[in-house]
Amino acid sequence: MLSINPKEISTGKLHGYLLGAIAPRPIAFASTIDADGNPNLSPFSFFNVFGSNPPVLIFSPARRVRDNTTKHTLENSLATKEVVINVVNYDIVQQMSLSSTEYPEGVNEFEKAGFTMLPSDEIKPFRVAESPVQFECKVKDVIFTGNEGGAGNLIVCEVVKIHISEDVLADDGSIDQHKIDLVARAGGSYYTRARDGFFEIPKPIATLGIGVDAIPLEIRNSPILTGNNLGMLGNVEQLPAEDTVNNFGKEHSQFIGLEMVKKHTFAQEYLSKNDVESAWKVLLLK
Repeated sequence: MLSINPKEISTGKLHGYLLGAIAPRPIAFASTIDADGNPNLSPFSFFNVFGSNPPVLIFSPARRVRDNTTKHTLENSLATKEVVINVVNYDIVQQMSLSSTEYPEGVNEFEKAGFTMLPSDEIKPFRVAESPVQFECKVKDVIFTGNEGGAGNLIVCEVVKIHISEDVLADDGSIDQHKIDLVARAGGSYYTRARDGFFEIPKPIATLGIGVDAIPLEIRNSPILTGNNLGMLGNVEQLPAEDTVNNFGKEHSQFIGLEMVKKHTFAQEYLSKNDVESAWKVLLLK
């Protein structure tokens, strides 16, 4: 394993390791205006949501690694205390990337990237009309983590208005993760299309799982079952009852009397289909 002291490598190399390892990252497509009312638009992947009461988003236009200069978004946020954070989906990812070009001050990235400027309701910066969700925000604080190239500048924003395209809503009014089709940033020039990689894991907070430590030792030490497999097995509230297991055996006699490797392999196949109950029944058959 490569072990690194961050102080012993260049900031540029450290920056690459951080972005390559901490991914995918959501994208804050930040719209601001300067003191004279000129619009600016730029994406940032040091971004996330940090509360819902009040609703708080934080993103960081870090100081440039190569020359320690600051970005127009930071300067505008300090000057006007307002920003729109637009989310980025697959339909606009190429235009978003184009807008990240470091055009001179005063150049309108909306126009350069072909986006539509949509007036906000509560603040002065414009929204990106093509973005499926737009957050109008007031800047509550800016936290400076340093003054050298690569240092972060955490812009703490409180959401004052949300705009959501009805095209991305499910029948129950929630945001449909497949319809919204978000993209995220990784290291180098890589992005990821979120919906292409979706899978579901039941939240342990919803149930009290028995835990991996409660799984019989023979199963826990299996040469077949992975850590993920054991995590799924441990996230059940209780094991299937003996009569349920016996009934399963009558219906699936091919699983009775199997040696351990084959039994665990069949159980793993059920787990790959998210059928944890059947996996347990196979494992508990005598």
